[in-house]
Amino acid sequence: MSNTINFDYSEAIHLVADSAKTFSEQHILPHVMEWDESQEFPRSLFTELGKMGFMGVLVPENLGGSALGYHEYIAIIEEISKVDPSIGLSVAAHNSLCTNHILSFGNESQRQRWIPKLAHGEWLGAWGLTEHNTGSDAGGMSTTAVRKDGGWVINGTKNFITHGKSGDIAVVIARTGEKGDSHGMTTFVVEKGTPGFSSGKKENKLGMRASETAEMIFSDCFVPDDHVLGAEGDGFIQSMKILDGGRISIGALSLGIAKGAYEAALKYSSERVQFGKPINQFQAISFKLADMATKIEAAELLLHKAAFLKNKNVKMTKESAMSKLYASEICVEIASEAVQIFGGYGFTKDFPVEKFYRDAKLCTIGEGTSEIQKLVIARNIIGK
Repeated sequence: MSNTINFDYSEAIHLVADSAKTFSEQHILPHVMEWDESQEFPRSLFTELGKMGFMGVLVPENLGGSALGYHEYIAIIEEISKVDPSIGLSVAAHNSLCTNHILSFGNESQRQRWIPKLAHGEWLGAWGLTEHNTGSDAGGMSTTAVRKDGGWVINGTKNFITHGKSGDIAVVIARTGEKGDSHGMTTFVVEKGTPGFSSGKKENKLGMRASETAEMIFSDCFVPDDHVLGAEGDGFIQSMKILDGGRISIGALSLGIAKGAYEAALKYSSERVQFGKPINQFQAISFKLADMATKIEAAELLLHKAAFLKNKNVKMTKESAMSKLYASEICVEIASEAVQIFGGYGFTKDFPVEKFYRDAKLCTIGEGTSEIQKLVIARNIIGK
């Protein structure tokens, strides 16, 4: 692979973007506010997304996937998120966290057992790292796994888990050593219906309301040895590597929100007439639009640089953190400015920007807060 970044999108990227755009406009757009108001999680939609190849984007063809790279993956998440960020979030979590963790660290038997069902959208994936008292400080988790008769017994509760209730399978990181020991955590795969594995509270959220966020509860939950991913004690290290790719996902989600809000504001400002001319003819509005467009361009370049490095399978922790940090922060700014451009109408649910405004904030929090991204970047440029 060339070491030069190509700024021309390939035909494959255009094709998958158009496919995701068409699907989203046909199957998601008509239901956006209905799902948002009721907080309905549209489980059947993800089976249809699986038929389109969007639930196994990075998965090889021999495991039922689309065998695409991270540039195409960004395009898919972005186009879905321009229509409904909630659905973009769920597709991202399924692909980059649960499915990718099994793909990256599972053995061949484990991949053959679980990946095809995930890639086809037959099964929905969840990924459990966060707990009530351990968000940014994941190493201090309380959920434990103790050896017993050819397997492990898991006890504890995971919090803020995407698909924590509806997921058919969960990749779960539990403590098998001392608290705070980065080599004291192990990764387990737990299937829905396993005795002792249940869901708890579903969160009532500000935004991303059609993407399910819930507790996962483990009460003397036994999992056999062949459900362990990788070596004992490698769970935390694995998770940090998975989050490198996950940050590209959230960056793509952020980019979709920013573009969706910007395009709505651009269209509205060309149609809204005040003082005898469209409001985008006034410098106050045109400068807002200029700033929005420039920040979107910068976020997109950062994301595709991170994707370029990820496709080459080289270390890109700094670049993924930078892309996630910048894209998530500017998507909040752009959504806010879009509401301002819409004025009073921006504060109503008759127009899409109020939902972008609510959905955007999660991007600066999920899969590593902006503060954690700055910590990661600082450690990579200064050292610990």
